[in-house]
Amino acid sequence: MTMDIYFWGWLILALIFFVGEMFTAGFFLAAFGVGAALAALAALFGLNIVWQLAIFTLASAIALFLSRRFAESVTPPQQPVNVGIDRVLGKMAVVIEPVNAVQGTGIVRVDMEEWRAVPEDPSITIPTKSIVEIVAVEGTRLVVRPVEGTQRPGTDDGESQQFVS
Repeated sequence: MTMDIYFWGWLILALIFFVGEMFTAGFFLAAFGVGAALAALAALFGLNIVWQLAIFTLASAIALFLSRRFAESVTPPQQPVNVGIDRVLGKMAVVIEPVNAVQGTGIVRVDMEEWRAVPEDPSITIPTKSIVEIVAVEGTRLVVRPVEGTQRPGTDDGESQQFVS
């Protein structure tokens, strides 16, 4: 009777882990599901609870170790280029709201997206319509640097772009 309760308890626990794995990534819960399934087999063969817990612990640890190695072997070593936020690094952008670190303002347009921005050098203010290069990402803001020698769109006098310090 007691072994029967342990068997069903381990089996239900294994099912919970396997169902939970369907909603997560990384084969983390599946390792514990394997351990619980093997502990259920131990209960079915009449081993006491100490052996069941030992089998659960050992089997889960081995399955977790093997699943990590498997996940590392099928996962690319680096994030693919142009995926995620890295796709904007090195691109040029147009300032649509003056970028000023002191006032905490600044919006730039990269391709068809608008991003909050901060200047690489916090002592400068980058005016509207300036061309900037994206050099880094800090949280949800782009770190930008003005591109020297570019003209602001809409200037007819050929003057080079001026940046306010």
